[in-house]
Amino acid sequence: MAVPPGLSVVIVGGLHADARRAAVARLLADVPGSVVLHHDLATAAAGTVVRTVRDATGVLAAGEAPLVNDCACCALREDLVPELERLADAGSTPLAVVELWDSVEPKAMAEVVTAGGLTVTGVITAVDPALVLPYLGNGDDLADGGLAAATTDQRTVADTFARQLEYAPVLAIAESPEADDEDRELLAQLHPTARQVLIGRGDAPDPAVDGLTAPPPRRRPLPPLAQAALAGFDVEAAAAAQHPACALLPAEADAHGVSTLVWRQRRPFHPERLYAALEDLTCAAARSRGRFWLADKPDTLFHWDAAGGALCVESAGPWLASLPDAAWEMVPPVRRAAAALDWHPEHGDRCQHLVFTSPGLDRDGLELLLDSCLLTDAEYTAGRDAWQRLPHAFDALLEV
Repeated sequence: MAVPPGLSVVIVGGLHADARRAAVARLLADVPGSVVLHHDLATAAAGTVVRTVRDATGVLAAGEAPLVNDCACCALREDLVPELERLADAGSTPLAVVELWDSVEPKAMAEVVTAGGLTVTGVITAVDPALVLPYLGNGDDLADGGLAAATTDQRTVADTFARQLEYAPVLAIAESPEADDEDRELLAQLHPTARQVLIGRGDAPDPAVDGLTAPPPRRRPLPPLAQAALAGFDVEAAAAAQHPACALLPAEADAHGVSTLVWRQRRPFHPERLYAALEDLTCAAARSRGRFWLADKPDTLFHWDAAGGALCVESAGPWLASLPDAAWEMVPPVRRAAAALDWHPEHGDRCQHLVFTSPGLDRDGLELLLDSCLLTDAEYTAGRDAWQRLPHAFDALLEV
């Protein structure tokens, strides 16, 4: 596989800074002529973002980008595309590696670069397997650790790490003597479709040999991480894969002390009973996500997103079954296809689809608790008019 002509852009992110730097160094070594563009948001408190451009030999250029609306991440967005365009116009750089600062999420940056008319060929999140569970369990605000990208940034370490991990189709896995089989299994179950590329051993280019004994020149394949960086990336497909209506959620699994429970039902939740169980459900697993259906709000698809002992519940728009036929043409094809695969003759695409992943998961207890939050037979047969008269327990949480 050769490096394609023109400027290719790969985005490398992750809260595991040492792993991220190792992945970037690997790409610089593997793709001759490549450069790294990095915006350091740690200097935002002083009113600027420091930008550096470097290659395998060191720093080529450095500059500052002023904050935009007191937001360091906004300054990155404003400065990133012009810098990449400058590299593209120069014509001497085959690969621009955008190394994101710690808490910057790759989804937003991939969309910014693509919207700017540039070609994103890969998105990679670098991971230390030994740190996956500690970071997923860290409910601290980013601001407490100096990792906030803006004064209004209310994200936590856990939810930021989860999104960084699950968005990228490629994970650069750092060598980690502290990691065990449970750590590696947790990573595999959290993102089973990701391509994992080990960095730090076995993927370096062949060493140079004595010219007198060297074989005739031949085209060698690029090392694995470089191949992944240039394999191609579809921003729209990546966004669809994160949408709760059509997300590619993990499947059932149980190995090395780690379990994934996939819970699916075709009956709505009783809002009051589910609300009362939220704390126990949120703390039952290191990570849980999916979509769910409340009896008192039968037309709304709700998104479940939990990590670090904290839960985010929000409306993700209407269920397709609640839309008039004429509105379906405005729905993305991937969502229509996902709904068609699991369509119910009475409820359409309305369903409960929640996935819980964790070491030491109490599968039986979790299933019993979830089942107890559904409408009873009597409540279910009472019909939709009766369901909508149930207590609107989620209104305060949803800020209705």
